[in-house]
Amino acid sequence: MIRFSLPRRRQLRIVSLAAAGLLVASVATAPAGNAAVTPDAEAVATATTAQATTATPTLGVDEISSSPNLRQIANLPKQAPFDTSSAFGTDMAFQGRYAFVGNYNGFVIYDIGRPSAPKVVSQVLCPGSQNDISIYGDLLFLSTDSSRTDDSCASTAQSASVKESWEGIKVFDISDKANPRYVKAVETACGSHTHTLVPAKDRRSVYLYVSSYSPRAEFPDCQPPHDSISIVKVPVKDPTTAAVVATPNLFPDGGYGGIPGQTSATSGCHDITAYPAKDIAAGACMGDGILMDISNREAPRVINRVRDTVNFAFWHSATFNNAGTKVVFTDELGGGGAATCNEVVGPNRGADAIYDITGRGDARTMVFRSYYKIPRANADTENCVAHNGSLVPVFGRDIMVQAWYQGGISVWDFTDSTKPKEIGFWERGPLSATQLTTGGAWSTYYYNGHIYSSDIQKGLDVLELNDWRTWTANLVRFRELNVQTQAGYLSW
Repeated sequence: MIRFSLPRRRQLRIVSLAAAGLLVASVATAPAGNAAVTPDAEAVATATTAQATTATPTLGVDEISSSPNLRQIANLPKQAPFDTSSAFGTDMAFQGRYAFVGNYNGFVIYDIGRPSAPKVVSQVLCPGSQNDISIYGDLLFLSTDSSRTDDSCASTAQSASVKESWEGIKVFDISDKANPRYVKAVETACGSHTHTLVPAKDRRSVYLYVSSYSPRAEFPDCQPPHDSISIVKVPVKDPTTAAVVATPNLFPDGGYGGIPGQTSATSGCHDITAYPAKDIAAGACMGDGILMDISNREAPRVINRVRDTVNFAFWHSATFNNAGTKVVFTDELGGGGAATCNEVVGPNRGADAIYDITGRGDARTMVFRSYYKIPRANADTENCVAHNGSLVPVFGRDIMVQAWYQGGISVWDFTDSTKPKEIGFWERGPLSATQLTTGGAWSTYYYNGHIYSSDIQKGLDVLELNDWRTWTANLVRFRELNVQTQAGYLSW
């Protein structure tokens, strides 16, 4: 989700108020530096979008609609102290029989050994939005991107203009799933909106690529320009010595300047997806999409950079295909708080953009092929835009499951980069028939035979996908899954 620069708290309601400005059509401008502007107006005119949006939405409040191949098998509502409307359910990670789900108030560990009957194992109260989460062995990492009085779980909100305020990474020992233990905090510049786990090649340490943005001159620990990420090194056997080891500048010639009220300027990255086995990473950096070489974990290098000044408002996240020959970027138009899945906004904004990766080594480039957006109209009371998803590990095809907030869940095939198509969906009707209330699927991921979805208001959803095009995914099993750390699987 987008965090604008005015507050140093991650408040989606504020984002919603600014959404109207972001819905204005983008205007093409000249790029700075050597960034490639793609797609251009001609590419947009010829781009293929999955399907045209359907007519007026018809679902009632909380009414369920789905394709025949996708069905809900469980829902576990949020539980106290995470059961308030402001306690947003956020991102997820997996390990063995457990799912770990972030929340603006902390995180929850679920036992998903029986997917149709998930159970809460423990809940850790540790406020600090948005609590992006990842797992490595007995360690859990949590992002704090709201300025706090200190680094404890008892902290309260405090302005980032106060030098002593804290934001960054928290480290927990989860060897006892019923009793997680807080062991370390690492402060990072501008906090940690999201982070991406990248194992060291010797596996003795893990690196966290910390994404953050929105610097301001009055923030002592978040000074402009902020064209970098923070890299935190965590020795696996001694996590209490975790520390920032590098802050590489990804935009030495400056990021995209943006168009006020229409497209975001680049002042950092929102999210990075790494593919460690292939030594590459893709960064969604507000106004820029970047491809990086991460063969040197402490010194990632940008090897290609693209922009979409026609349709993208905010480069939010990225997903590689299994072969590492494509990357899907998402545009979080409206910051996750606006109703953008409708005929007025159209099929190319608030969508995914599919890029083929061509060439080799430092000559690799990302080439725009098409957009994908869900082919259903949503009500004006439903926040809806492209958000977090993962590959469905299908042999020989590129298929993805993705969250669209109150637009629900979409399973779609991008094997042909120029002709993406939806093959399954599941959604709830709006939370309210009279006013826009923030909710819906934040992250929706495929893990070991089932689809798990973290709903902002409704808790944990578990779904079952039965489709001849995806049956080989049932043959793939992961011991651990952090979606932004892509794990390859054998294919043909």
